[in-house]
Amino acid sequence: MARDFLKVIVEHKKNEIDLSKKTRSENVIRQQAQEKQYTRRFFKQCLTTNDPSEIHIIAEIKRASPSKGDINRHLDPSAYAKKYEAGGASAISVLTDHRFFKGSFQDFKLARDAVSLPILRKDFLVSSYQIYESVLLEADAVLLIVRILSGNQLNDYLSLCKDLSLDALVEVHSEHDLETAIDAGAELVGINNRDLSSFNTDIHTAMNMMQKIQPHQTAVAASGIRNREDIIRNKESGIHCFLIGESVVRSDDPSAFISSLLGR
Repeated sequence: MARDFLKVIVEHKKNEIDLSKKTRSENVIRQQAQEKQYTRRFFKQCLTTNDPSEIHIIAEIKRASPSKGDINRHLDPSAYAKKYEAGGASAISVLTDHRFFKGSFQDFKLARDAVSLPILRKDFLVSSYQIYESVLLEADAVLLIVRILSGNQLNDYLSLCKDLSLDALVEVHSEHDLETAIDAGAELVGINNRDLSSFNTDIHTAMNMMQKIQPHQTAVAASGIRNREDIIRNKESGIHCFLIGESVVRSDDPSAFISSLLGR
């Protein structure tokens, strides 16, 4: 039977949080987050301009994945973040999961310190603890994955993000996920072309789901975007924002690659 990657990751994440709480309780980290002061870079705003022809790229710092193994294990987060900004990226996503994606909090901090772009903390958030943790990292936005949260959790976490001045990218993969995101009031919707259980990818997933996106929502297509032609095909279906990881990390010149995706 095929391995359910998502289930394995979530179970590990819960154990990881339990260990973290033994060092720093949720009460402590909540208070620290509420007292934390830093200048927010507006993630949502950078993706929602009025120009319908404009393309926005969220370029990702991604060392590895469960399905692909090492992608660019020894990349320099500072150098890559600078290349992403120079190429015209609107924002940067940094994977902070270590066990499965070889990321870290240090990767996040190095990337954020290197540029002026908004930074998304990308991880498998299953506890409010991690949202407080994200504030202490000085994140501008977090990823909330519908498939690993109950409807009540999603509502609560979106409310908590708002209280903490964090933007939230709500990830969906199916129409059922999208309905849950709509009911919760999600404004930024990441449509993942990759099934996180099997890690199979179908670039048509986001395009097929665009007819269900609400007028007040901004859609972000994620996974499987490899070239300018993929951007154009998605744009024809109404998608203008893209989260791109593996392709940009594997490219010989990330700055030039991002520029080419933007049609420059």
